[in-house]
Amino acid sequence: MTSSLLQPSIRNLSSTFNSSLPADPVDVYNSCRFDEEFKYILLPVSYSLVFILGLALNSVALWMFLTKMRPWNTSTVYMFHLALSDTLYVLSLPTLIYYYANRSHWPFGVALCKIVRFLFYANLYCSILFLTCISVHRYLGICHPIRSLTLVKPRHAHMVCALVWATVTACLIPNLVFVTTTQRDNITICHDTSSPDEFLNYVNYCSVVMVLLFGVPFLVIVVCYCQMARALCRPRQGLSASQAGNSSRRKSIKLVIIVLTVFAISFVPFHITRTLYYTYRVLEADCWFLNIVNFTYKITRPLASSNSCLDPIMYFLAGDHYRSRLLRAFRRKPAVGRSAEYLQSPAAKKNNLALVYKADNQGSSESDP
Repeated sequence: MTSSLLQPSIRNLSSTFNSSLPADPVDVYNSCRFDEEFKYILLPVSYSLVFILGLALNSVALWMFLTKMRPWNTSTVYMFHLALSDTLYVLSLPTLIYYYANRSHWPFGVALCKIVRFLFYANLYCSILFLTCISVHRYLGICHPIRSLTLVKPRHAHMVCALVWATVTACLIPNLVFVTTTQRDNITICHDTSSPDEFLNYVNYCSVVMVLLFGVPFLVIVVCYCQMARALCRPRQGLSASQAGNSSRRKSIKLVIIVLTVFAISFVPFHITRTLYYTYRVLEADCWFLNIVNFTYKITRPLASSNSCLDPIMYFLAGDHYRSRLLRAFRRKPAVGRSAEYLQSPAAKKNNLALVYKADNQGSSESDP
């Protein structure tokens, strides 16, 4: 009699214990509900700012590259493709702004969900690789100037950019397969990762992509900049101090600082927090700790998007002739105004008097017998 009364209690206790210890990270994700009220304000506001600033700055950059910067040199080729990548990404942001403002309800279908998530990572890794190309090009110009003149041409840069686009697209094709939408609590969620049952496979895939498209390029940039710093700090033999500190060296130092700043703000925090988030989900961390890691990961996503606004600043501060031609384009006065201003100038009046005097002399000589 007593044992029969205890059996329901034992079964209830066992079921409670089993539900509190999920068997795999998928169950952890299903049982742990994240407190994400912050993202319904943070992400729409931050993405709106990135969309407005990024679209304006990159549109100006593309206009400059296509109309004011020809013929292109090697650096300009890389910067054009970087601006093109940023523009394609910011054009996808209105859907994400609506999605998070609508409290994570995606009404646009599975195909557009896959495309939008693809564009985020395509821009992320294309930006990293194009910045790597710019850094390697500047490294060759500083440390191997003679070799760079013969080996590095704009047509080579176009080939490298085509290879970057092809590599990133090939690496992100599995992302199109993983990303999908699911129904939860009567809303449609556009997953940034994958469906819960495919999450472990997605983590393995992302780890390989992160090493190839972030880890290796970042290592290359660090090595190039260490070599550049040593070359720039070494005094040049046979040159005065003013010649040693010329504009090319200052421009290279600016580029080093700007690219490292972009990595420090946009790329490094995002990849660190994303790695922690994926790792602790796989390791079945406690729900309260997952909430903390998820919070830090979500706040770095706008930082990763901000590279679309930081790249045009790099063109302005360190781009070859970009700043001077941009200022000249916006300061240019109408031709009629310049002509009128010139006619009223002292130099123009002096030239006019000289022409009158010359004409008078020619006329008097022709009238003489």
